[in-house]
Amino acid sequence: MTSVLRSTEIHPRLTGTALEELLHPERLLWTPTQLAGLTRTVTLELGARISEFLHFDADQRWWARLALTEGIELWVLTWLPGQGTKPHDHGGAAGSFTVLRGELSEEYRYPGGPIRQRTHVTGDGIGFGAGRAHQVTGAGTEPAASIHAYSPPLVPTREYTSLADVPAEIPPLPGILR
Repeated sequence: MTSVLRSTEIHPRLTGTALEELLHPERLLWTPTQLAGLTRTVTLELGARISEFLHFDADQRWWARLALTEGIELWVLTWLPGQGTKPHDHGGAAGSFTVLRGELSEEYRYPGGPIRQRTHVTGDGIGFGAGRAHQVTGAGTEPAASIHAYSPPLVPTREYTSLADVPAEIPPLPGILR
């Protein structure tokens, strides 16, 4: 029996940190709870180091991939007040985010459900399943940053005109195994 070599990519400014131990490269599919635990732990343990290389751009949100394995991708995103995403889902991937600094407003919807809104402040995090669509915006008066994780990795998002347009069921994109 031949073993498959699983590679792990880590942002150059985070090599040699606890991140390598947190990624569990043998885990090919993460649950929303596991993703939330990861983004929370990365925020707490590596937040100061990640904050050293954050970038804020008035023209667009900024992001950098922190890590990638066969089972997960991990990102940091920055948000100036008012900067945000279009309504989108994650193509059948589960996800999570934890606010590293600042405040984010999130409107979200599960298929067939009502549109809801919540505010996430520094330290707040959430894990969500594949069926959730949302729109996230920098809130408050200060710049914000957040740590995001998705599993499986590298799944394209689907954008919507509004959250009211989210279908009754969000199927995985072609080629995504569940």
